[in-house]
Amino acid sequence: MEDMLDLLVVGGGINGAGIARDAAGRGWSVCLCEQDDLAAHTSSASTKLIHGGLRYLQYGQFALVRKALRERDVLHRLAPHLVTPTSFIVPQASPGRPAWMVRAGLWLYDHLAAAGPAFPHARRLDLRRDPRGAVLRQPLRTAFSYSDARVDDARLVLLNALDAQERGAQIRTRTRCEQLIRHRDHWYAVLRQQDGQMVRLRARAVANATGPWAGNLIERAGMDAPIGLRLVQGSHIVVPRLYDHDSAYLLQQPDKRVVFVLPFEDDYSLIGTTDVDYDGDPAEVRASAEDVDYLCAAASRWLRRPVTPAQVIWQFSGVRPLLADHHQDAAAVTRDYRLQLDAQQAPILNVLGGKLTTFRVLAEEAVGQLATTLGRTEPAWTAQGAVLPGGEDGNFDTALAALQLRYPQLPLALLRGLAHRHGSRAASLLGDAQSVDALGAHFGAQLYQREVDHMVAHEWVREADDLLWRRSHLGLKLDTAQQAALAAYLQR
Repeated sequence: MEDMLDLLVVGGGINGAGIARDAAGRGWSVCLCEQDDLAAHTSSASTKLIHGGLRYLQYGQFALVRKALRERDVLHRLAPHLVTPTSFIVPQASPGRPAWMVRAGLWLYDHLAAAGPAFPHARRLDLRRDPRGAVLRQPLRTAFSYSDARVDDARLVLLNALDAQERGAQIRTRTRCEQLIRHRDHWYAVLRQQDGQMVRLRARAVANATGPWAGNLIERAGMDAPIGLRLVQGSHIVVPRLYDHDSAYLLQQPDKRVVFVLPFEDDYSLIGTTDVDYDGDPAEVRASAEDVDYLCAAASRWLRRPVTPAQVIWQFSGVRPLLADHHQDAAAVTRDYRLQLDAQQAPILNVLGGKLTTFRVLAEEAVGQLATTLGRTEPAWTAQGAVLPGGEDGNFDTALAALQLRYPQLPLALLRGLAHRHGSRAASLLGDAQSVDALGAHFGAQLYQREVDHMVAHEWVREADDLLWRRSHLGLKLDTAQQAALAAYLQR
């Protein structure tokens, strides 16, 4: 039996990792357990945006949009190498929202945000002169441009978990919380590791950050508290890059939804998302043929080059645990969150809903509520705290320039990938290597043994999918034989 912990966090998605980081940074003793890999489900299946949510304005969710826009700026400062400010193009045509409505929405969007040079205000574009209009079907004359940001969602989860560990938290991946027994002043937990070994611990409080599985964990704890979640499936597709520039497109659809087309991993475009109610095991969610057809048609409706299912290289789907409300349309369901604290005996805090952009403020509020219950007085710190691991040198460009200066003999493509994934910490990974021969076996696509070993030692990589689809997206570039060689190496 281990010593008493302050907090057990169940769930290794973005909210769980954020809560663990916040609590560890306040000096709490913390353990996070995740039954699969970090970000194995919803938190690696997002549209990969840090944004206010322009479309939520039409549903009157002004407070959520304001909160998310303020967090956009905070996260850009905390993870400058991972959060990429991006211009989004909204072309105008009939049928669709009239130009005056879009212009008014963008004006409100800008005024709900904190002013900052990284995210310029919206402006009107003449598509006949702007080169980004050449991608679109003709004749289109007018579009609007506004600012938001892209992010590698799974690595954002990883960096929060890594920072939590460096601040003293235990991070246990592939460890399922089998049993929670509540006492007056603590919880007794039984955790099962992948090898079958059982870990038993006590914690003064529990944070249930299991996303779509939140209700299941409450039942396991012998409680029947109401959850109020609505599970919504969101699907995405990835195709070869559709255009050369780095802007994204927000494309309005006849059903009043919007679909994004985003630059993705240099050589690809990401198209998403759908919103469909889901009833089933969240771990088994898959994009359907209808989802793929919808996204292809949504992009083809606006783009000069049609997108077909035959072009799809990768498709992925996740289940969003949204707060149940009165909306029949899944796209209209709020993306805000609710923290449900039960402190009748040892406290348990259930995290319901939420979106990627607001994870930090959610975590701050969650730990604050638990602190009040536990009589802890450490102040909140993450809004002005240290940058996340890898962000010490600033944005991607500065991290890459530092690597080029230090490793002039290494290929630029290799350094770009390392800077993208590891930021300033790529230098500690490379060490004194001044040639690719010093990096060990090459698995393809500039992935070398030294980086694989680093991910195993420091990033909880255990299986090939962890590396190929969450620590990176190199699964898009490695062929079947190369992926098999990587899997065999990891097994050894």
